[in-house]
Amino acid sequence: MRPLAAALLASAWLGAAVFFTAIVAPGAFAVLSSHLLAGGLIVRVLPPLFYAGLAIGLVAVILDASRRRWAGLIMAVACATAQFVVARRIDRLRATVAGPVDALPSNDPRQAAFAQLHGLSVALLLIAMIAALVVVILAWRSYGTQYSH
Repeated sequence: MRPLAAALLASAWLGAAVFFTAIVAPGAFAVLSSHLLAGGLIVRVLPPLFYAGLAIGLVAVILDASRRRWAGLIMAVACATAQFVVARRIDRLRATVAGPVDALPSNDPRQAAFAQLHGLSVALLLIAMIAALVVVILAWRSYGTQYSH
């Protein structure tokens, strides 16, 4: 039953992450009047998502004593790295720019650095999402196997 609890938490987080990536982020950039405003919204929404992913990943590790807990650990590490390493580097970089990063000249190294950090943040979110899906699938498979006999 404990892996099932981890699966329910991971599936709720995964739903929030999919909603963010498919609806919130694209919608912010499509509707808000500037990339600076859209980025401000994203910066406000992402930390709770990463903190929740870190916590739920750790809960999955604690609740599932089997070999499946590696997926929860990957989820937690990806979210922690995105929040505590990548996001902080992005914040430091943004502090050096007076306006939106995309307004910098294309040859400005800060624009390339931002693009690289943004790509890394997206990749880490995707890794966490895949790990959450693995937590869900493996827990449900285990639950089905336990009660099908």
